[in-house]
Order: sequence, then C-alpha cells, then structure tokens
Amino acid sequence: MEYKVKDIKLADEGEKLVRWAEQHMPVLMDIRRDFEKEKPLKGVRIAACLHVTKETAVLIKTLKAGGAKVALAGSNPLSTNDSVAAYLAKNGIATYAWRGNNKEYYWCIEQVLKIKPHVTMDDGGDLITTLHTKQKDLLKYVIGGTEETTTGVNRQRVMEKEGILRYPIIAVNDAMTKHFFDNRYGTGQSTIDGILRATSLLLAGKNFVVAGYGWCGKGLANRARGMGAKVIVCEVDEIKALEAAMDGFQVMPMKEAAKIGDIFVTVTGNKHVIDGDAIKRMKDGAVIANSGHFDNEINVEWLEENAVSKEEIRENVTQYTLQDGRKIYLLAEGRLVNLAAAEGHPPDVMDMSFANQALAVKWLVENKGKLQNKVYGVPEEIDREVAKRKLKTMGIKIDRLTREQIKYMKSWKEGT
Repeated sequence: MEYKVKDIKLADEGEKLVRWAEQHMPVLMDIRRDFEKEKPLKGVRIAACLHVTKETAVLIKTLKAGGAKVALAGSNPLSTNDSVAAYLAKNGIATYAWRGNNKEYYWCIEQVLKIKPHVTMDDGGDLITTLHTKQKDLLKYVIGGTEETTTGVNRQRVMEKEGILRYPIIAVNDAMTKHFFDNRYGTGQSTIDGILRATSLLLAGKNFVVAGYGWCGKGLANRARGMGAKVIVCEVDEIKALEAAMDGFQVMPMKEAAKIGDIFVTVTGNKHVIDGDAIKRMKDGAVIANSGHFDNEINVEWLEENAVSKEEIRENVTQYTLQDGRKIYLLAEGRLVNLAAAEGHPPDVMDMSFANQALAVKWLVENKGKLQNKVYGVPEEIDREVAKRKLKTMGIKIDRLTREQIKYMKSWKEGT
C-alpha cells in the first residue's frame, strides 16, 4: 500500500488518539457495527480529501468496515495530525498527508484520485475541483460525492449553476445534525481552544471581534462571551446583523471594530475580510486569526509586504512589526486556527457530522444512476436517524405525538 506521511513510526501514538475518539463517537461506532454486518460499501472505491484528525480516522475505519477501499489526502496544510496519518497508513489506508504540506498539497490529491473513485468525500472542494479540471478522465467512474463544509458547498452550488458539475453531491454540511451542532458548538469551542493554546491570553475583558455571524460565527461569539470577552460582530448581511444585535452583541463595520478590537477572528468563507485598511487601524498588540476553511480571509500578503520585520514569537504566533512600530500578531499563518493550533472539533460533535458522511455515502451507492448532477441536501431520514441514535447514546428519551395530535395536525376544520 503506497502512502506518504511524516513518519510511519508515529503510528502507535496515533492509535491511542483514535481509540480515544472512538470512545466518544458512539453513533459512528454503532453505524460501524451495522456496516461490518451488512457490507453496504463492498467494492466501492472512495477518494477523500479531509482534515486528517483522530475523528476522521474513525470515519475512515467505518467506511473500510463497510467494505470500501479508501484513499485519503489532507484538506489543509496545517490540519493534519501526523501520528493519525501514520496510523492510517500502517493500517492499509493509502494516506497522503503531513503537517506543513504546502508545496505538494495538490500532488497528494492527485495520488488519492489514482484509486479511480466511485465516490468522493471532500472538505473545501479542492478534490472535486481537481477532478473537474485536471482529472476529467476519471469522472466516468464517479457516481457521487459528499461535501463537509460551507465553503465547499458554496463552490459546488456555483458549479451546478454554471452547468459544470458532472456528478451529484450531497451537502453534508447542510444537514441539521451537522451545521446546528458541528458549526456552532464544534467551531465555537475549538476556535477558542486554538487561540488559547497559541497565545495563553486571558479573554475576559478583551474586545473580541467576530467577522461573520453564520452558524460558526454564532457559536464563536457565544463561546467568547462565555469566557468573559466583550464581543463585537461584523456582518454584511442585514438579517444576520440584526440577529447578532438581538442576541446582545455590538454590531459595527470592520473599519470601526478595527480601532478597538483586541482579538479578531474571521469565520465567513470569503476573501480578505480583514484587509490592509483594517490592519492599518488596529492598535498595537492586536491578535488576528481565521477559522474559515481557506487562508485568504485575512490579507496575509498585505502584512508580508508592509511589515518591516517578521518573527515567530511563539508556536503558531507570528509577530509582524509595521513601519510605525505597531505589532500585529497573526495566528497559524491565517489558516484554520482550530485545527492548526488545536485539535479541531471535539469527537462528541464530529460523531454526528461523520455519521451523516457514512450514511450519505451508503445512500449514494444505493441510489446509483437515479440522481442528477446537482447539489442535494442530506435526506431527512438520514438526518433524523443520526439525531435518534445520538439521543439514545446520551440516554435521552422524548415524547411522541398521540393519534389525536397527529390527526389534528393533518386537519384544517378544527379552530376556535
């Protein structure tokens, strides 16, 4: 089995991390037991471009248990856990991922495509884009794919709109049991975790600026408030801005927030949300970080061009000194701070996200040839199945509608 990882000798360390994750991902482990019996993915080849974390390893092992042959590439240069990559490689998964992989990132994607996939699993859209541009000859093998994150789903909806998308995609990101929980609670907690590990700063009393009030931004703003920070939200969407205000946060344009902010975090999925104009207004010692998928939310090029000096002052903290002597601190090169400086989302929340992934792949295989080349939502029955299993593992029971209530909800005659 071919692979390229940092050091295969790290496999034993990775195995311990994966065992820890499995202990805290009961829904996915329950699905694995079903897959082991039923083998719904027997003979299916899967090419995946995902963050190589302990939680991802639990998903990959589940797909393999279902009969699939899987090849895995990392989906971000700084998000790979090298010990987990080594563990997967040692256990028969063609893995091409190592932390700090910038130069060979797309080479790794091309390696996993050599499997001639029937199904793609993407986080950000680079695998799907590569298939549609550089590896078009392999499209004939693909029956469908899944997409894990907001950024990727946005890209693929543009492809669908332009008539370029060549196979159906399941927007796993849009499942209720994904974005309601993974984006809000996972991103919220893991982003704070990354900032604290990188800086060791006290958040209480700080002006904490959140750019973007989608599900990730909501989670982050609430977690920062819970740590005692004074949270400011920057938005371009009127409704989201209003929601942030109603939730009790200050709302203002970035150029105003830049003057008073202590810590800035982007979670928008858009480009240059923190640009040179904002950085010029920031006070000495401002900390800026990104928790969106790509590293273009902060204009790092502006910092590189306008700083008189640059120094890595702590691991994952780069100090840029500007011409007027002000120091700006960039975390994790402007990449996903929750994965680059911490461990990403907790396994408890990835349990639901990756349960959706596993069941969505099974659904794609079962519906081979029946779908159009467009972006589909996760079928509601899968979403609810994941929720039911999660509640069961948490020991939570809920009420059921009575026959009278069901009849009432289906009628229109009964009123005042």
